[in-house]
Amino acid sequence: MGFRFSLFVTFLTLALVASHAALSPELYWKSVLPNTPMPKAVTDLLHPDLVEDKSTAVGVGKGGVNVDAGKGKPGGTSVNVGKGGVGVGVDTGKGKPGGTSVNVGGGGKGGVDVNTGNQGKGTNVGVGKGGVNVNTGHKGKPVYVGVNPGSSPFLYKYAASENQLHDDQNTALFFVEKDLHPGTKMNLHFTKNLNEATFLPRQVAKSIPFSSNKMPEILNRFSVKPGSLEADIMQNTIKECEEAGIKGEEKYCATSLESMVDFSTSKLGKKVQAISTEVEKRTQLQEYTIAAGIEKMTDNKSVVCHKQNYAYAVFYCHATQTTRAYIVPLEGTDGTKAKAVAVCHTDTSAWNPKHLAFQVLKVNPGTVPVCHFLPEDHIVWVANKKPAA
Repeated sequence: MGFRFSLFVTFLTLALVASHAALSPELYWKSVLPNTPMPKAVTDLLHPDLVEDKSTAVGVGKGGVNVDAGKGKPGGTSVNVGKGGVGVGVDTGKGKPGGTSVNVGGGGKGGVDVNTGNQGKGTNVGVGKGGVNVNTGHKGKPVYVGVNPGSSPFLYKYAASENQLHDDQNTALFFVEKDLHPGTKMNLHFTKNLNEATFLPRQVAKSIPFSSNKMPEILNRFSVKPGSLEADIMQNTIKECEEAGIKGEEKYCATSLESMVDFSTSKLGKKVQAISTEVEKRTQLQEYTIAAGIEKMTDNKSVVCHKQNYAYAVFYCHATQTTRAYIVPLEGTDGTKAKAVAVCHTDTSAWNPKHLAFQVLKVNPGTVPVCHFLPEDHIVWVANKKPAA
């Protein structure tokens, strides 16, 4: 979705993070889960300047903050906050082609300008009073950033309308478990959530309200106009997080990677695996064939975390005792290979009867295990398998 302006928010947090003696999200993961590799869905959302070995220096002057990561080396990052916080300048790249600069006018009144790359070859994002403009390419052609403000079809309370049933490409992601075997063909389109917002460190995320009764303050913090599409999306995400879960579901909205790790390990223990779908390359909707080598990861408890549309990375996580998770090798008609994560729900009796899955598969709640593949930016947590005796 179109929260490209959240890049600025992430850059700005560098100044905040530097003032806290806390582990980065990456180092926290490694400290708690030293034997658990990060899935691509996580590494894609780690801000490159908030990971280890970046040698960040911090200088705080009168009313201002200066952060320099890279010690003057090409590709380093510097963050400068003017006196009193009136102006903010973020520069990554130290003049190196392809670097990124973020500039905020005095008091934010001038909007936000993000420029990546030189000579017009990168991406320019301008955020002013009127909203967000994204421009890529040297010819200055505008790029439309698609936004789907609706509920996620991976939430059990989801109810699909007739139009969504015909138009939503997620319909192809649902299938029944008996079809999960080599040779089965399915029309699939693996897509990432268009929201490219990255993780905020936990101490920064905790300092930002995440509540329906704080919406005016939240929108003001992110310079989002009340009543705009962006505002509606953010409000919908918070609302879904605040709603009670269905019977048998333990739900939690993680506003940081650290909180996702804590929730998942509290349900499964610290000997866990975190897995996500990985596809070789971007393709359109096409036919995929299930190949040999399906691997069952668990046949009971798991934690599934779905990326939500928000100004920074937020995941809707739910733990259940009635899921089976698989890693499924797929091959597309164009030769594209994928390792897709499939989750099969063995008890759907408490799901909304109008859920997209039931309408697509033409089955009733609680009758058969319902399965679906996960997009690339969703994560499944499972306990490590016990070694064979």
